[in-house]
Amino acid sequence: MKVIASKNGLEATRRAYEMMAAGADPLDAVIAGVNLLEDDPNDTTVGYGGLPNEDGVVELDAAVMHGPTHRAGAVGALRNVRFASRVARLVMDETDHVLLVGEGALRFAKAQGFKEEDLLTERARKIWLYWRQTRGPDDDWLPPPEDQLDPDVLEYFKKQRTTGTIHCAALNAAGDLSCATTTSGLAFKLAGRLGDSCSIGAGLYVDNAVGSCGSTGRGEANIENLSSFAAVEWMRAGMSPHDAGMEMLNRVVKRTAGRLRDSEGRPKFNVTFYLLGKDGTHAGVSFWGPTLFAVTDQSGTRHEQCAVLYHRPAAPENK
Repeated sequence: MKVIASKNGLEATRRAYEMMAAGADPLDAVIAGVNLLEDDPNDTTVGYGGLPNEDGVVELDAAVMHGPTHRAGAVGALRNVRFASRVARLVMDETDHVLLVGEGALRFAKAQGFKEEDLLTERARKIWLYWRQTRGPDDDWLPPPEDQLDPDVLEYFKKQRTTGTIHCAALNAAGDLSCATTTSGLAFKLAGRLGDSCSIGAGLYVDNAVGSCGSTGRGEANIENLSSFAAVEWMRAGMSPHDAGMEMLNRVVKRTAGRLRDSEGRPKFNVTFYLLGKDGTHAGVSFWGPTLFAVTDQSGTRHEQCAVLYHRPAAPENK
């Protein structure tokens, strides 16, 4: 058995592994794992407490895929429900569809018994408000004096515009695979913007005979390249998870627009892939390093280093 995840998923991998050891289906296990992040108000990347869109509204994307049945479910731009991955699972189980978005996704969640709640925490609101106040010199908003800035705001804006995602994939003792991805998306995005996290084949993909791949980073790059599907297909052709991931990174680099490259021609954004083979081999690969990812297996729970194309402090992840 093995569970892998993005860096923020260390405890998610531990929970999923323990559940599978007790007999849980791998999809139930990874959803329970990512629920830890969806429920954490201190994580501004996922679920409750995630950073909002440009209007100050939290919109969530999530998808799940079940290897044994090759079924998937997803929600996009979901408001007012923190456990987007659970709603995605119900789209898979309770409908003849794969993806529900916006108001339709919310109505479906409410029909399934989810209660609406305000997902914008005070911390996330303060960060968004400062972004709005400093958006441009022609705005009528005025920012507070620098010496009066809230510590949470100061800490966040030491980084570039950024937010993250959690991807988690599992292989059980029977050799069955499943995965889940959930996110609050790119901070301050246009309302209604969908990233790759709710796009099957782009942000995640499983073939139970081969392996799985999921991603964090610039969602638009993964959508344009169907990155996760392509990486799994290279694994089908005989590549290791590491080699398939690096091949996918190089493909994305070749197709990156000039406006998104630095002076040396390298992508100014980051993309990271998390790959898990049917045989239990695994890899994390990333444009920029150092970058970590999470693993739990019989050797314990730990972070491992991703293989990278370029070395410098990690670029922002625009999921």
